[in-house]
Amino acid sequence: MTLHQSMTDIGMKGMNRAHRIVRGLTGGRVLSTAFGMPAIELHTIGRKSGLKRASMLTSPIHDEHRVVIVASKGGDDRNPLWYENLTANPDVEITMERVTKPYRARTASKEEKAEMWPQIVAAYKGYAGYQKKTTRDIPVVICEPRAG
Repeated sequence: MTLHQSMTDIGMKGMNRAHRIVRGLTGGRVLSTAFGMPAIELHTIGRKSGLKRASMLTSPIHDEHRVVIVASKGGDDRNPLWYENLTANPDVEITMERVTKPYRARTASKEEKAEMWPQIVAAYKGYAGYQKKTTRDIPVVICEPRAG
């Protein structure tokens, strides 16, 4: 891991922690949106540790049938750890608008991503810049409700 990658990881972890603290202290009333998208808290199980992990993200596309998230990591050449966790254990929980529900996560197919990408970029233009910044094909994750 390079120094730049280490600094990126430290910055993202700090931002994630600060966001979760502010939302927790305000009951979710502050920082409920970011960049015009709803802020969500994704709960995964660590693929190595087996421990519950939480990540603050945004959802450019969401309705009663799905919550879509983008594994951009700001255009980094590596996938975010939350993405690695959900590929190992796709049963996740998402807290949005102070309600936590169970979901099953899956990576969108190339066709699904191509269909959704214009909507994703319309919600936040930064995603297009992130994709240009890296040679990695940024995964789009579709989270669909599950029972339980």
